[in-house]
Amino acid sequence: MAELKAGTRLRSAVCATEVMVVAAPSGDVDITCGGAPMIGIGETPGEGRPAPGADGGTQLGKRYVDESGDLEVLCTKPGEGALGIGETLLVIKEAKPLPSSD
Repeated sequence: MAELKAGTRLRSAVCATEVMVVAAPSGDVDITCGGAPMIGIGETPGEGRPAPGADGGTQLGKRYVDESGDLEVLCTKPGEGALGIGETLLVIKEAKPLPSSD
């Protein structure tokens, strides 16, 4: 995969998932969905199903991050595949708690 930058839109090659990159680390990133490398938004997806273990699905409007927090993507269209970097799955970014209004 090429170097990602904020605003880049990607789609899954094996399901309906589409994402937009919010933040990306410098250098090449191997972002996957359903166990297969993601493709550009204008490319035609292939046939297939998400791989076992990478079929947890994505949720519309949720932000997904890697362990270090360097990569953050926003799900713009949900699907059956789980997002990951290589073999490591991304997790949903938790909302920051609001301050107490005592």
